[in-house]
Amino acid sequence: LGRRCLGEPTRPRQRLLDPGDVARGLLAEASRLEQEAFWGLALDAQGGLLHRYRVSLGTLTSSLVHPREVFQPALVHSAASLIVAHNHPSGDPEPSQDDRSTTRRLERVGRLLGVPVLDHVVLGAGSYVSFRERGWIQTGVSRP
Repeated sequence: LGRRCLGEPTRPRQRLLDPGDVARGLLAEASRLEQEAFWGLALDAQGGLLHRYRVSLGTLTSSLVHPREVFQPALVHSAASLIVAHNHPSGDPEPSQDDRSTTRRLERVGRLLGVPVLDHVVLGAGSYVSFRERGWIQTGVSRP
């Protein structure tokens, strides 16, 4: 508000144009964790990052994720879309069957709420797997 009153320009939002952008933004934090963590990245209509938040911190092999906790911050920040991500402390980013079923559930909820899930990025030891790149997410929403 102060910047607006003084006429100072605001910083442009970081744009998340591909899964590599997401991975670069989270890998440092994820690599320090010994348990799974799940993040949400709320985006504006141009793919700019509105808000990054950690949804949950789980155990060595799992993270509890409920759509309510995933979408609530995105709705508060008036997100146009959402990207979710989580880490695998084992270092292997290959998604599990639970990862895939959780993503399908989040996609359904996102469609109902009008906040589509654009991608789910699974982070490993310096690498990642993108559900969108694998064709496992088909939102029909074009990326900027």
